[in-house]
Amino acid sequence: GRHARPAAAALPRDTAQIPVGFGTLRQEDVAIVLQPEGVHAEAFPLDESVLRTLAPDSYRTLRARLDVSRAQITQRAAMRGIRSPQVWFLRFYGLAPDARFVPTDITVSSAGREFRPFDVIPISAGFGTQRLQPRETQTGLLLFEEGLDVSQPLVVTMGSERNTDWDGILRRIDAERAAIRGRAGAKAPRP
Repeated sequence: GRHARPAAAALPRDTAQIPVGFGTLRQEDVAIVLQPEGVHAEAFPLDESVLRTLAPDSYRTLRARLDVSRAQITQRAAMRGIRSPQVWFLRFYGLAPDARFVPTDITVSSAGREFRPFDVIPISAGFGTQRLQPRETQTGLLLFEEGLDVSQPLVVTMGSERNTDWDGILRRIDAERAAIRGRAGAKAPRP
């Protein structure tokens, strides 16, 4: 029928109603923060339904980041038989000299299942050293298998650090989606 368009099916649900370019959230508004020893870590899913709530410059930056790594992401997932990997953005900020960070230490629990990244793609040059100096930033992408549903509450763990903020972040994202639909509607009246 008319509403079974395969292109729409590929998008996460309710992305169709969220136009690009009307978001106002900042990356830190959607980031899950973890503070293992000597390090400030931020992680968030690069899911289209989340990205579209971000301010246009953040949206463009992160979309471009995804596009640059797309072939690599697809290839690494295919090697493991994963058709639609979940990609998360990960930023580490050094708080102490020679602080160690292990990107693969992150576990995301969703609906009673634990997801560990099956691969990591460095963005910044020193990401592979897994060492940070104070005020130094390293960024990378985490790849998870299918089934990690970012529209549900998640628990993110790193070492002994545990973060359950996603529930509250989701409420902020949902409120922003509603605001975006309002702003977009006011700007472009439908015939």
